[in-house]
Amino acid sequence: MTQVARFKVDTNIKVYFADPHSPWQRPSNERLNRDIRKYFPKGTNFADITDEEVSFVQDELNDQARVVLNGMTPRETLAQLLKNDASPPLNLPSQDWDYDEK
Repeated sequence: MTQVARFKVDTNIKVYFADPHSPWQRPSNERLNRDIRKYFPKGTNFADITDEEVSFVQDELNDQARVVLNGMTPRETLAQLLKNDASPPLNLPSQDWDYDEK
């Protein structure tokens, strides 16, 4: 079982996979990629980046409030989802997306 499948089973949280070459299906991901580039510009050799540097960037980005999460951080949102066993749903904008792994 893949890590994503195990996560879905263990947490009862839906996971979305966008279609290839469809950036309009994943605007938050595109925004996150832009934010990551602030720390690691395009062309960065990740062989030269330490695990600690990556962890620092992860923490920085996971602790930034997001409009799409109604002002919550990704870390807070995940904690709330896990605490509530993914229901009742958070008051997040609804999306009519296909949540099955492709």
